[in-house]
Amino acid sequence: MLDWNDEPQTQTVKPSAPQAPQMPPSMGTQDVDHPDPNAIDHGGATGVEDVAMGASRIQVDDKKIINCKADLNQLVPFKYKWAWEKYLDGCANHWMPQEISMSADIGQWQDPNAFTDDERAIVKRSLGFFASADSLVANNLVLAVYRHITNPECRQYLLRQAFEEAVHTHAYQYCVESLGLDEAEVFNMYREIPAVHDKAAWALPFTQSLADPNFKTGTVEDDQRLLRDMIAFYVVFEGIFFYVGFVQLLSFGRQNRLTGTSEQIQYIMRDESMHMNFGIDVINQIKIENPHVWTEEFKEEARDMIREATELEIRYAHDTMPRGVLGLNASMFIDYLHFIANRRCAQIGLAELFPGATNPFPWMSEMMDLKKEKNFFETRVIEYQAGGTLSWD
Repeated sequence: MLDWNDEPQTQTVKPSAPQAPQMPPSMGTQDVDHPDPNAIDHGGATGVEDVAMGASRIQVDDKKIINCKADLNQLVPFKYKWAWEKYLDGCANHWMPQEISMSADIGQWQDPNAFTDDERAIVKRSLGFFASADSLVANNLVLAVYRHITNPECRQYLLRQAFEEAVHTHAYQYCVESLGLDEAEVFNMYREIPAVHDKAAWALPFTQSLADPNFKTGTVEDDQRLLRDMIAFYVVFEGIFFYVGFVQLLSFGRQNRLTGTSEQIQYIMRDESMHMNFGIDVINQIKIENPHVWTEEFKEEARDMIREATELEIRYAHDTMPRGVLGLNASMFIDYLHFIANRRCAQIGLAELFPGATNPFPWMSEMMDLKKEKNFFETRVIEYQAGGTLSWD
């Protein structure tokens, strides 16, 4: 049963008592079944260690989210069943952009009287930010985060998420192509529009930091470096930076306009909610297993990150809608983003930043669950066989 609530449901695993790890002897130059007690423990396994005959079988207590020395190529036994369940939920939520009809959107967009200039600008800006945003998230996953998460069931979810980020980028391209927008303008917007650029520029240094080939976790400072990236991308980028665009594009659908684009965004938002929940669960599990990284100083730094990101998103709201449109105005987004920021803080155990903030868009919660209105793929062909389009000659 899929749950589209954006509250994470971590089934945390408390750290077990220390015990001698059971690991393959070829994980390094020394026999790690009998590690050197004076060796510096820096970094974890990568998954590309040599394969050795006769190595010990993995025990569940050998597994850790980060800095694990156990063989990462052995998926079971599961330690973090919530990660595996999230992977299965992601697979059950599979969709492709072409399954959604854009014919009504095309007819409306081509009508010169169907949209105001402000409304057309909102659509372009939203697609422009999203088109670059999911590429940045995908790059962070495959170039940075995956390398340092040392748990196979979590890595399994990251692989599914990476695919979903590709589907999202595909969806934006499909919307841009269907509406006949200038592809170069939309996809290069993060280099041309300051409010779009600033959000992308805020996030990129976190990926650059972890993508350093010499970077490894294993010290308090470096473990915090990874945790900082996780907060930047899962809590901020996917949990705050997407939400002005989500509200704007979904508002068209609520008015029975751009229904195909709105449906694409609805599916994307459900995916992103799952991504965010997974990332928050990982963050909280790292905190449980490594309480020394969650210092008062680091918590205040995380609050500052969320505060700064909230201000960037508010600035983006003002930039995209300097005048009221769609029954929305920029002031409403101040309240909404303060509300969202408080939720994100609470989800990772931080004190809220904006006491008393309320949600002016309660309908956004309903958008998470299409089952209230229709079957998820009621527009899908009866016999769905993506492989049927391939030639095996």
